[in-house]
Amino acid sequence: MDNTKTNLKFFILSALFAALTAVCSWISVPLPFTPVPINLATLAVFMAGGILGPKYGLMAECVYVLCGFFGLPVFAGFRGGPSVLVGPTGGFIAGYLACALVAGILVEKVYRLDITHIRRIIYTVLSMAAGLFCCYALGMVWFMYLTGSGLFEGLLACVVPFLPGDGLKIALAAVLIDRLRKIFPY
Repeated sequence: MDNTKTNLKFFILSALFAALTAVCSWISVPLPFTPVPINLATLAVFMAGGILGPKYGLMAECVYVLCGFFGLPVFAGFRGGPSVLVGPTGGFIAGYLACALVAGILVEKVYRLDITHIRRIIYTVLSMAAGLFCCYALGMVWFMYLTGSGLFEGLLACVVPFLPGDGLKIALAAVLIDRLRKIFPY
């Protein structure tokens, strides 16, 4: 019975993190030189993987993507539907799945280590950076495929402008994860 309650708790938290990803996606700033907007969605993705772990963090992002696929306006710009997923930002949305999974796996390992608080924060930051790399890779490759642009153009349109903001999101997520994992231990 206790395992059922734990699973139910994590199912509910997965749904809440899917909703958080949607809300963070809505907070976006379009850029004139790329169809990829600046938004806060990766903050929610980092939090989902870091707090819920790989299984439920991935589940949260799957729920988010499925809601968008079926037309709910959960993506940046209050958009939804399959056309968004096959559009220029679709690779980044798919990258959220990889990011939550990779960050979740690595952060889970970090919190099993007997290390100092500062090292735990640093390793958490590195774990989320690895997840972000996966998101960037999927997003940029898809963007380059659709637009026919090369590596340099892809980096300028899909990665370089987002690095400072994503660095701040990773730092914030690392601190929040460290505090919230005390409330939501695995």
